[in-house]
Amino acid sequence: MDGRTSKRVLAISSGGGHWVQLLRLEPAFDGCDVAYATVSPKYRSEVPGRRFYVIRDATRWNRVALLVQAVQIALIMLWERPDVVVSTGAAPGYFAMRLGKLLGRRTIWIDSIANVEQLSMTGQLVGRYADLWLTQWVHLARPGGPYFMGAVL
Repeated sequence: MDGRTSKRVLAISSGGGHWVQLLRLEPAFDGCDVAYATVSPKYRSEVPGRRFYVIRDATRWNRVALLVQAVQIALIMLWERPDVVVSTGAAPGYFAMRLGKLLGRRTIWIDSIANVEQLSMTGQLVGRYADLWLTQWVHLARPGGPYFMGAVL
């Protein structure tokens, strides 16, 4: 044991709506030691007093940028040693979920509220690596996940 008293959480997402939704989860992190990671330095002011990491923005169409992003997230994971990794998407969440599972961390994926008709592509890919996989829409819930536990965002 390393002497920590509160759970360390890495809250990670891409920008825009994913970031907004991640911030809406902040009350759930009460009592936790939270670090945030996202793609824009301008978001730092929205989480004052928290550790904050900027990672490369990347899409599936730019494999070099995705590789850079994956390496950055791996370094953050090794530095932070979170107990729990929480993400609302997209590519940063994918890498964090996969690395979190490899490192034996608890992982929570919350699919974007914007995905009304179907699960996000990233959610479909990463859901099996999440210890808790949630959707915002009851009609998208399935046995084995994602689960609907109310409109959490």
